Amino acid sequence: MDATWEGCGADLQISSLRLKDFRNYEDVRLEGLGGLTVFVGPNAVGKTNIVEGVQMLTALGSFRASKGAEMIRWGSDQAVLECRMASDSRDLRLVETIKEGVRTYSLNGKRKTAADVSGILPSVMFSPDDLSLVKGAYGLRRAALDALGCQLSRNHRIIRHDYERLVRHKNSLLKSEADPVLLQSVDDLLIPTAVQLYLYRSALFANLASRMAAAFREISGSEDVLEASYVASWEDDAFRAQAAEAPIRADYDKQEAAQQMSRALAARALEERARKRCVVGPHADRVELFVNGRNASRFASQGQQRSVALAWRVAELGLCRDMSGLEPVLLLDDVMSELDAVHREGLVDLLGQRTQTFITTTDVSYFGSDIMDRAQVITLPVK
Repeated sequence: MDATWEGCGADLQISSLRLKDFRNYEDVRLEGLGGLTVFVGPNAVGKTNIVEGVQMLTALGSFRASKGAEMIRWGSDQAVLECRMASDSRDLRLVETIKEGVRTYSLNGKRKTAADVSGILPSVMFSPDDLSLVKGAYGLRRAALDALGCQLSRNHRIIRHDYERLVRHKNSLLKSEADPVLLQSVDDLLIPTAVQLYLYRSALFANLASRMAAAFREISGSEDVLEASYVASWEDDAFRAQAAEAPIRADYDKQEAAQQMSRALAARALEERARKRCVVGPHADRVELFVNGRNASRFASQGQQRSVALAWRVAELGLCRDMSGLEPVLLLDDVMSELDAVHREGLVDLLGQRTQTFITTTDVSYFGSDIMDRAQVITLPVK
């Protein structure tokens, strides 16, 4: 964990929130926010937009993966998100301005970069789409891993940005059929950046995977075993095929990783030129998930897949807490209607007294009196 926000205090919480020209909100202000806030209303009234706004201010990204222009209210040229975060020792006012293609930040009135404000207060989002972490494409798992890493490490965010910029540049050269000598010069820059991102990711994933396994046992309430593997794109076809069928690990240090990537780039240079895109690097790595030794995306039951998805998010919550020294914000977007009674009970157990939580729901009956008695309930009007 980078030391950027050491000293903020584990009790840092959001005390107020403002959404101006964000999604369907012209200007909404919420004051006096406490440990548990429940937004109630039917579908399509904007409940999800509120927790998305909180996520934008904490994780600096959205689980919807929307473009900035889609977040700006129709007829406006920008959206403004603002929150106050306070603890016994800190009082912070964070503002994010979203324009088409550009996001800017200020902290207590001073202009900041995304890297400057990342990790002030981490958050973990649970949504109905989380099942895609198990069933969906590899890119969704890579994105989730990077989103977590960027909250916990300024360096992870910077390296990922640099790596993505180099990949875009290389892809542009491949599409223009650039000279192989020029492509080699780009690879010389790409390799060390890619290796550093791989090292960040694989270390983070090893920590996350062990926590996922423990959480899965508790959530599923069964003897089922969850295992996970991180598979680098530089592995050969036989290794990757084997890694998709059973848990397998291959860990590399910095020097070994650089050698492996250099070898793979040379071996697949003709393929890259034919496909006109970069095929070797962390953007093509895989995260494989297994239940009882079988690939979870293909063989796990619906219930097992839900347990895996919940275990991933529970692991994120614990990892954020332990690595940042902060109590992360927990965001639950209409997940209760998607879960059976066992999984609902397991999720409600997360709602401890210390964790600031924002919940959206169409039906408060999913929550017992022990939860609702201490909640600030906000009913959203039907428009």
